[in-house]
Amino acid sequence: MLTTLITFFIFTAGVAFISWRFTRKTKMAHSSIGYFLGGRDLNAILITASLLLTNLSTEHLVGLNGSAYAFGMEVMAWETLAALALVLMAVYFLPRYLKMGLVTITEFLELRYDKQTRVICSGLFLLLYITTLLPIVLYTGAITMESIFNVSENLHIDKFTAMVIMVVGIGILGSLYAILGGLKAVAISDLINGIGLIIGGSLIPILAFYKIGDGSFSNGVHTVFEAVPDRFNAIGESTSDVPFSVLFTGMFIPQVFYWTMNQSIIQRAFAAKNLAEGQKGVLLTAFFKIFIPFVVVVPGIIAYYYFKNSLNDPDYAYPELVKAVLPVGLIGIFAAIVVGAILSTFNGALNSASTLFSIDIYKGYFNQKATETEIVKFGKKCGTVMAIASMVIAPFISMAGKGLYIILQEFSSIFNMPIFAIIIAGLLLPKVSAKAAKIGLITGTLLYLFSKFGMEAMGFRIHFLHRLAVAFIVTILTLVIASRYYPRENNFVIKDTGAVNVENWKYLKPACIFIAILTILVFLFFSPIGIIPSQ
Repeated sequence: MLTTLITFFIFTAGVAFISWRFTRKTKMAHSSIGYFLGGRDLNAILITASLLLTNLSTEHLVGLNGSAYAFGMEVMAWETLAALALVLMAVYFLPRYLKMGLVTITEFLELRYDKQTRVICSGLFLLLYITTLLPIVLYTGAITMESIFNVSENLHIDKFTAMVIMVVGIGILGSLYAILGGLKAVAISDLINGIGLIIGGSLIPILAFYKIGDGSFSNGVHTVFEAVPDRFNAIGESTSDVPFSVLFTGMFIPQVFYWTMNQSIIQRAFAAKNLAEGQKGVLLTAFFKIFIPFVVVVPGIIAYYYFKNSLNDPDYAYPELVKAVLPVGLIGIFAAIVVGAILSTFNGALNSASTLFSIDIYKGYFNQKATETEIVKFGKKCGTVMAIASMVIAPFISMAGKGLYIILQEFSSIFNMPIFAIIIAGLLLPKVSAKAAKIGLITGTLLYLFSKFGMEAMGFRIHFLHRLAVAFIVTILTLVIASRYYPRENNFVIKDTGAVNVENWKYLKPACIFIAILTILVFLFFSPIGIIPSQ
C-alpha cells in the first residue's frame, strides 16, 4: 500500500510539473482563447493524446471490459465504429467549425439559429456534465481503486467513507489541472498519461496471455480462443447487448454526436493551430480507436476464461484480472496510470463545462462587456463550483443500484439526440429556422422519453438504439415541418472568420479511405467468415 501511494504521488507530481513547465509561458494565458483553447496552438500529437485520454477512462476499462465479460467481442462496436465518426469529423465537421472560428459548439447554434437556442443547449450540456459525466468518472474511478487496492480494508474504514476520500482526492487533482492550467495543461498531461495508459493497458492482456500460455503468448491466445471461440464473435445476435442490426440504425447517433459535437471532445480539435493539424490529430485518433478494443474489450474476454465465468458482477472482471496477472511491484505504476486516465476525462470535461458556462452564459447574459481576464477568472470559479458539486454527487451513486451507469447512459440520450438533430439540420438544411429548432428540442426530448418509459410500460421491449434512431428521424421531420410554418428569412451561409488556416491536409482522402477499409476488415476478422468457425 505504501509503495503504491509513493509511486502514485511521484508519477502524478511529475506530470503536474511537466505540464506547468510547458504552459507557464503560454501566450495569451489570460485570454479566453489561451485558457480554453490553449492559444489555438495544439499540434496533431497533442490533439490525438488529448482526444484519446479524454475519451478513455475507468468507465471503459471497467465498464466495457465488464460488458465483454458478459457478452463477448460484440461490444467492440462502441470503440471500433468511432473511427468512422472521426472520419466524418475530419472531412465534414472540423473544416466548417474551424472556418467559423468556434470556441464552443453552442456558439454555432447562435450563429445558425439564435442566442436562446445556444443558451438552452448550453444548459443541457452543463446539466449532463454535472449530474452524469463528472460524477460517473469520479465514482467509477473510486470503485476501481477500491476493487484493486482494497482501500477500505487497508485504512480500516467502511466502503462509503473510502469512496468519499477517493472521490475528493481524484476530484481535487483533476480540478488543479483544469482550473489552474487550462486546456493546454490538460493536453500536455494527457500526452504523458496517454503513453502510460497505452503501455499499461496493453500490458494487462499481454501478461494474461503469457500466464495462461505458461510463458508463451501465442499459446495463451490459442488456449483462450479454443476454449471460448464464441466470445470472439463481433456480430451480436438480436438478444445480445449490441445486436448487429443497431450498427445500421441508432449506433451512429451517439457515435457521431460524441466525436463531432460533444464539447469536451471537440474542444481539443478546436484548439488546432490549423485545419491540417486538426485533421491529422483526428484521423490518428481514429486509427488508434480501431485497436483500442485490445485494451478495453479483450481483457474482459480473457477474464471470462480465466475465472471460468464465476464472477458475480461483470464490472469486477478487469480489476480482478489486473490483480491476477500483474506482478506486485507494478501495482503502484498501474495505479498511477489508471488515475491518469480518470484525471484526463475529469479535467477535460471540467474545462469544457467551464468554457460553456463562462462564455455562453456569463458573457452571453450576465456580463456582455466582460474582459478576457474576467471571463477566464469566472471560468476558474465556476469550474471550482462544478468540481465540488460533482464530488458531492459521486459517492451517492453507489446507493442507487448496480445498473445505474447504463441507466444514466440512456438518460443522456434524452438531451443529446435533440441537440444532435438540430445541429445536423443546421448544417444540412439551410431553411430550418430558430423557432423550429426550439420546437425540435422540446418534441425530440418528449418523444425519446415516451419511447423509453411509455413504450416499456406498454410492454414493448425494443433496443434503445433502435428507439433512438426512430426518435431522431421523427425529430428531423418535425424540424422540416415546423420551418414551413415558421420559415427562416434567408438561408444560413458559413463565413470564414480567418481564425486559422483552413486548407485541408494533403493526404486527407487516402487516410480516410484507409481507416474506413481497416474498420470493415477488423469487423470481418472477428466474424463467422473470419476467425470464428461456423457452427
